[in-house]
Amino acid sequence: MQTQKLINDGNLAVDEMLAGILAAHPQHLWRPEHAPRAVIARHGPRPGKVALVIGGGSGHEPTFLGFVGKGLADAAAIGNVFASPPPQPAVDAALAANGGAGVLFMYGNYAGDVMNFDMAAELLEMEGIEARTVLTTDDIASSPVREKRRGVAGNVFIFKAAGAAADLMLPLDEVERIARHANARTFTMGVALSSCSLPQTRRPSFDLPPGEMEIGMGIHGEPGVRRGPLRPADEVTDEIMDALLAEMGASRGDRVAVLVNSLGATPLMELYILHARVAARLAQAGLSVHKVLVGPYCTSLDMAGASITLMHLDDELTRLIDHPCDCAMFRQG
Repeated sequence: MQTQKLINDGNLAVDEMLAGILAAHPQHLWRPEHAPRAVIARHGPRPGKVALVIGGGSGHEPTFLGFVGKGLADAAAIGNVFASPPPQPAVDAALAANGGAGVLFMYGNYAGDVMNFDMAAELLEMEGIEARTVLTTDDIASSPVREKRRGVAGNVFIFKAAGAAADLMLPLDEVERIARHANARTFTMGVALSSCSLPQTRRPSFDLPPGEMEIGMGIHGEPGVRRGPLRPADEVTDEIMDALLAEMGASRGDRVAVLVNSLGATPLMELYILHARVAARLAQAGLSVHKVLVGPYCTSLDMAGASITLMHLDDELTRLIDHPCDCAMFRQG
């Protein structure tokens, strides 16, 4: 049985979405005429500024499109649903955002993205534009080795820190250092309650029987660490928080930023129930909560489930995630 979606043609869904976003947010976004899958910040790029270019597959909105704007990303390259953008949109995005101080590509650690963005960086170097890459690797369930982990909802905080550094006109070396530092101090783990369905097929993309959950599942349906009966919200939160706190290794009195993220179909009511337990666990651990985000920040189409992200703050990261930004779907300051 097919799922029900408000679309016209599954094969056109990404391009029609882009048309709608550009029509809704012309004060924030524009698109080069020759580059249908490159979206540029209206007020971010400027001479002498490092260009922060993010990107990846569609279906995770507001990641990546929603974080393009002054104070955050200068541009985004957009792929098909759950698919890396080809090299050309990344090149187009970088050229449109280039301020002469170099380009930093940031995206989740997925094989297709790495291959295509690496090709884009080589093409830019041939044009005399210095391009570097920082992968996000915050999903602690995906590997015990940080460098092999996937990038998921922690992108929000990691991009935010790097975008602020670029907006402050720091040089490329510093923006790259801050991006790597932010990534190293960001930790995410999620739980899926049901599958998502792609616009092209309108059928579940994986099988998760009713009454079961999968801890650690990825945002494209990648396998998690454990599947079992659905448990009460506090028990699910405790399992995730136990893993995050052990991984983070913070000391009492340290500060954190928190994201309780919907994977698409989970409503705010349930997210705030999760956050009540997150807040209690952080208080028990003696940690100070500096910032909280609750809502759909990195989704997986219509997947039911949620993820919890902790960023272990220091003075530098605190200033950077507090820095003002003005994007189509995320603003502060």
